Amino acid sequence: MSEVTIRRMSTPAEREAFITFPWKVYKNNPYWVPPLINERKDFLNPEKNPFFEHAVVEYLMAFRGEDPVGTIAAFTNTAYNEFQHVNVGFFGFFEVLEDREAAHALLQAAEEWVRKAGHEAIMGPAQFSTNDESFLLIDGHDDPPRALMTFNPPYYQDFIESAGFPKVMDSWAYSIYLPTFVQNLPEKLVRVVDKVRERKKLHIRPIRMKEFDVEVERFKKVYNKSWERNWGFVPMTDGEIDQLAESMKPIIDPDLVLMVEVEGEVVGFSLTVPDLNQPLLHAYPRPNVPELFTMLKLLWHWKVRKRAEWIRVIALGVLPEYRARGIDALMYLETAKRAARKGYHWAEGSWILENNEMMNRAIRMLGGEVYKTYRMYEKKV
Repeated sequence: MSEVTIRRMSTPAEREAFITFPWKVYKNNPYWVPPLINERKDFLNPEKNPFFEHAVVEYLMAFRGEDPVGTIAAFTNTAYNEFQHVNVGFFGFFEVLEDREAAHALLQAAEEWVRKAGHEAIMGPAQFSTNDESFLLIDGHDDPPRALMTFNPPYYQDFIESAGFPKVMDSWAYSIYLPTFVQNLPEKLVRVVDKVRERKKLHIRPIRMKEFDVEVERFKKVYNKSWERNWGFVPMTDGEIDQLAESMKPIIDPDLVLMVEVEGEVVGFSLTVPDLNQPLLHAYPRPNVPELFTMLKLLWHWKVRKRAEWIRVIALGVLPEYRARGIDALMYLETAKRAARKGYHWAEGSWILENNEMMNRAIRMLGGEVYKTYRMYEKKV
């Protein structure tokens, strides 16, 4: 067997090889949802992704002879280190065939890059931060991921942990069957929401798509403040939020993105999206297949066949001074009712950190059950 070598992937052609390698890993996996290739190109392009304004990234690929066998990225996220007051580097885009030697060589190469960059530890997988797709899937490999959630073969856990990476944090994904939930609303939830609704100064409404840009500015005022105490959080820049909003705009169901106002000022929000991964899996983007053809298939399954039975509750935030007033309960209930009326059957709440006791307690009260576990690792270098 040929020796494993690691190469930098820096040219446009090499970058494309890096992006399309996962199709080799998942070619026989019925649950992996391929990304749109042009979207991945933009995401990894320093000229198009505002993440690179505060980051340095190295893309690496493992080869046996001339055959690619794995990929990894090593990077510095200056914004994360400044906000968290730490000195860590990261790894992400870890994809590898069932080849332990290649996996360890990739992880070691990422460690060396992080060490040379002057960091004290390496954390991952993340691509690129907890505002993006992060964590390793530990269980639930027999089900496709929901929108913007990660997926990987089960053997990745063994490869990472056998390379000396200890767990630093788990996060959970909860599932809720909406018809049952709506028919059997928890009494405590109803009582809390009824009390919230009595406050005449408080108003809940869906996002106003006709003034989308203004709504995004309102979102900005709440998002970073409402999440800043969470483990692993890094504030999003205006450019990052603008890019996220623009990418989500085509898939938003306005009835599921809710704003809570007090005397006209937004103090809370919930961001829920239909699971685009379900129609995307049917469209199945592939290298060397024109993206226009893929997009037409995606639109057919999305708009005509209405493949999305799931929604994903991505984020729910309330300004610190308005917490413990039942605003979160109001958004949970309103989202569930609206989604059930529109024919969605299942909701995923994700991801929720294992140490977020308040959020875990709340979603379990709603009848949510943990059905997938995700893990982040951190290793001293």
